[in-house]
Amino acid sequence: MNPNTQATATAADAPPRSHPRAFEPVTLVLTIVLSVLGALIGIVLITTLGVSPNTAVIGALVAMLIGRIPIGVLARMRSQHRQNLVQSAISGSTFAAANSLLTPIAVPFALGRNDLVWPMLGGAVIGLAVDSWVLFRVFDSKLLPATGSWPAGIAAAETIKAGDTGGRKAALLGVSAVVGFVGALFKLPTSAAGVGFLGNIWALAMFGIGLTIGQYAPDFGFDLGARHVPHGLMIGAGLVALVQALLLMRTRKGGAAAAAGTKGAGTKAASGAGAAAGPDADGGRTVEAPQLRRGLLEGMALFLCGAVVVAIGGGVVGGLSLPALVGWVLLAGVAAIVHQLIVGLAAMHSGWFPAFAVTLIFLIIGLVLHIPTVPLALLVGYTASTGPAFADLGYDFKAGWLLRRDAAPWRPFELEGRRQQYLAQLVGFGVALVVVAIAWKTFFSDGKVPPVAEVYVTTIKTGLEPGTMTTMLLWAIPGALVQLLGGPSRQMGVLLATGLLVATPQAGWMVLGALVVRQLYTRWRRRGVTDPAAREESDEQAENDLSLVGAGLVAGSSLNDVGQLTKAL
Repeated sequence: MNPNTQATATAADAPPRSHPRAFEPVTLVLTIVLSVLGALIGIVLITTLGVSPNTAVIGALVAMLIGRIPIGVLARMRSQHRQNLVQSAISGSTFAAANSLLTPIAVPFALGRNDLVWPMLGGAVIGLAVDSWVLFRVFDSKLLPATGSWPAGIAAAETIKAGDTGGRKAALLGVSAVVGFVGALFKLPTSAAGVGFLGNIWALAMFGIGLTIGQYAPDFGFDLGARHVPHGLMIGAGLVALVQALLLMRTRKGGAAAAAGTKGAGTKAASGAGAAAGPDADGGRTVEAPQLRRGLLEGMALFLCGAVVVAIGGGVVGGLSLPALVGWVLLAGVAAIVHQLIVGLAAMHSGWFPAFAVTLIFLIIGLVLHIPTVPLALLVGYTASTGPAFADLGYDFKAGWLLRRDAAPWRPFELEGRRQQYLAQLVGFGVALVVVAIAWKTFFSDGKVPPVAEVYVTTIKTGLEPGTMTTMLLWAIPGALVQLLGGPSRQMGVLLATGLLVATPQAGWMVLGALVVRQLYTRWRRRGVTDPAAREESDEQAENDLSLVGAGLVAGSSLNDVGQLTKAL
């Protein structure tokens, strides 16, 4: 090997004194190229199969392979932190293109109003931008802690670490990824099993129960979706979750106790395998209550401004009276921020987010309020633009948080790394916008419209059956009670409603089975151990092992999702 190349590789492996920059030439070029790929994958799959895969693992693998090319400048990509920047950008471009941009503009198109596509795209861009900005401001707060599960983030981080270090952990992760990939090939939701090894046990138990009930209720002649039972539960749970979020914004003493309560059961697994004590030793959370409050209030104000832009661009101003227009803007702003919070909380705990269902809730509310067709379609599109990017950025920040835990001093390195990830995702968002702006006419003219957009439009045209809102409000009561019982750290009501809404076949058994295996393995490892300190160490090692298994299953399932591109084409 060339001595210069070897020296560069050695330098890349050494712990950096400052975090790599998102706009370094090599990183930026790779980011743009992979972001184009991610955006195209997202558009093709959302319009043909109705899904948007997490491409973060693909980005990490490509960056790792490029880092092994024996060319001096490319060896810089051996840095875990540069790989993290690249995987953040490609996953961001995928979700932005598919969920935050293409799906919203498909709503007016499916309604037959092609003239509203560009105004809706402008509103979607605002929703996407505010979505990511709010998460950047509030990640690692009591509401959205870095110690939360964020399963896809753990999968990306462990993939990057395994590729760098190898050894037993890499073998365990690799075997689990193969199992996840093969299981997904046979239509088994192996990612659900992976999630069961990673998060809060109480939250995941409710998620698994919801999935199982949602799968089997139709067999007993009770179609939960048709009766809007899950939507009602989500309304109740979501309202309580919103109040709980507002309470977390208060500034008060005892933050350490609150932080401990937030971690709850399974925190060690949620923190990732082999986590160092850096964050705990350096002050805990990076976002306190005042910052959380400012971030959410800024987000609310920006969403309201975005709603005004959509109202003007979409012609809503001329079609509604002044009181109705003010009400529409307020509803759009509230819907946007509530949508992003519910989607983010569900994604943090379960790795799944019910974006379609929560948007449908606000669509139903709009129908109950008798909002005219065009303003309602724009409201739905604007609401749909928020949430997925919020959740995806949370996954990526989690991955970066895990990779940066050994840094010293930790806090400045973590904050700078998070900022660079945000900048990398903005690059991905920009690429996604260009791709969508160029490609939407071709896809839509060929009849390739996201299925969820067609469902929204069909619901707008057909209206509601009598008593729908009453039914939803009745079911909101148990949803609120379950959410209140679990508290903000477990999000039991939101997760129960999420499980009922997604109702993926066999996913409930996967989650519940993983929870059983998790408990049995932990008890098996501690057999014969009586010393409390030794028991705690044994439990921690068990959680570390299981988190690797869970990360591998999620990574393997994600690879299979991306592989569906060939089927779509």
